[in-house]
Amino acid sequence: MSKVALVTGGSRGIGAAISIALKNAGYTVAANYAGNDEAAAKFTAETGIKTYKWSVADYDACAEGIAKVEADLGPVAVLVNNAGITRDAMFHKMTRDQWKEVMDTNLSGLFNMTHPLWNGMRDRKFGRIINISSINGQKGQAGQANYSAAKAGDLGFTKALAQEGARAGITVNAICPGYIGTEMVRAIDEKVLNERIIPQIPVGRLGEPEEIARCVVFLAADDAGFITGATITANGGQYFA
Repeated sequence: MSKVALVTGGSRGIGAAISIALKNAGYTVAANYAGNDEAAAKFTAETGIKTYKWSVADYDACAEGIAKVEADLGPVAVLVNNAGITRDAMFHKMTRDQWKEVMDTNLSGLFNMTHPLWNGMRDRKFGRIINISSINGQKGQAGQANYSAAKAGDLGFTKALAQEGARAGITVNAICPGYIGTEMVRAIDEKVLNERIIPQIPVGRLGEPEEIARCVVFLAADDAGFITGATITANGGQYFA
């Protein structure tokens, strides 16, 4: 029986690429999503991957959603915490709601998703937690004090939890993508993209969602059992950490 993998924000962008790559690697995949029913239905129709709707910012919704996934598919062995939002603003204009919304999803979301699964993974002596952070959690970014702080927090969470999970057979790792050619990034003004963003990337191009997905498949594998508390920096050489 194949292992079950649960990917948050798993029906669009990087998350969709991760869901598909894990399915192709032999996992039974559940893709969580927060709001876009049309995109989720299209994703399921095209891939056969079941989608489940709840907000990772809501602990009780996460616990209920995970219980539904496990009832349908079996115990979750691999959790990919990919869901994230942005509410960008320069700090002097940032509102408390903009701060809280990003923290609730991008940082507390990791707790909300991981906590209900943790004891089961400990009991089974196996688990893979893979947290999708960001280059901006490593280097910071103007206009993203909320996002950068949350994504930096994801890295602290990863390192601390890796130490707790190690003897129970649970690895906890992070991936920090740089600028990836998702629908959101490609919607940036072409002049800005070509003159201000891509020139900062030494390899001279945007990353592809599938390149992040391959990192996830590697970390999820049994063969990656000696790697925990690590951060894979996947940004084309834009920033070294």
